[in-house]
Amino acid sequence: MTIIRNHMQQLQLEQLAVDLLSKCVSLILLLIFFFIGKRLLTYIFTQTVTKSISLTKQTEARQKTIIKLLHNIMDYALYFMLIYWVLSILGVPVSSLLAGAGLAGVALGLGAKDFLSDLVNGFFILLENQYDVGESVEIGTVSGNVSSVGIRTTQVRGFDGTLHTIPNRNISIVSNKSRGDMRAQIDIPILAHTNLEQMTSIIKEVNENEVPNHPEIVGLPNILGPRTTSAGQLIFRVDIFVQNGKQSAIYSEFYRLYQEALIANGIHLPTLNAINTAKK
Repeated sequence: MTIIRNHMQQLQLEQLAVDLLSKCVSLILLLIFFFIGKRLLTYIFTQTVTKSISLTKQTEARQKTIIKLLHNIMDYALYFMLIYWVLSILGVPVSSLLAGAGLAGVALGLGAKDFLSDLVNGFFILLENQYDVGESVEIGTVSGNVSSVGIRTTQVRGFDGTLHTIPNRNISIVSNKSRGDMRAQIDIPILAHTNLEQMTSIIKEVNENEVPNHPEIVGLPNILGPRTTSAGQLIFRVDIFVQNGKQSAIYSEFYRLYQEALIANGIHLPTLNAINTAKK
């Protein structure tokens, strides 16, 4: 028992308990001040930086991109400082680790190379203005609207609602569908004996009557006429160039107008069953 008592005294449990309690209190106060300070900085950021950028001559999408990126950088800096302070309170020699090669080796082992690659690629994406928040893009196999552009990742909201997070280092080819006029390609299935001259005349008449009612249409529709798809189906194709983002609505509207006008003038359009029967 004497040996155990002497060993316990050497451990200085009271001092250890005091140190542990002191560190816990310090960590709790640090977290409280951190989150208060973070909310305060976010408010200042919103009232100053965000409003200042909103007054620039940049497009709205470009403004959103810059604001999200700067906010992202601010968050990274704050959390880095928080980690530094936490380690300092716990007694970890952060300065010695930063000065030595040990931390560098650990950082490389944890993927610092990929992190730097993300930063560099993200910087050039922003510098070259490859895409902005809100634009419709296709990156690899992912298609949708850009939700966020960060210094490490880009988030794309798919058309089905799925949120895709893509590391910037993996972005090599970007197809931006929000720059310039877009094409609404309307393919109307037809039968082999369809009167093509009559069909062309009807479509021209629909265009003359309806195009002036849609200012989002750029120029005049291009009537390409009969085509054959890769599946061997005979179609009548019309290309309509529209302002960005309007192609889906114009496609639906003019497909309906063409179909109604053709049927009203006695031109029969094949159904799916008729097409399948013809193939057999």
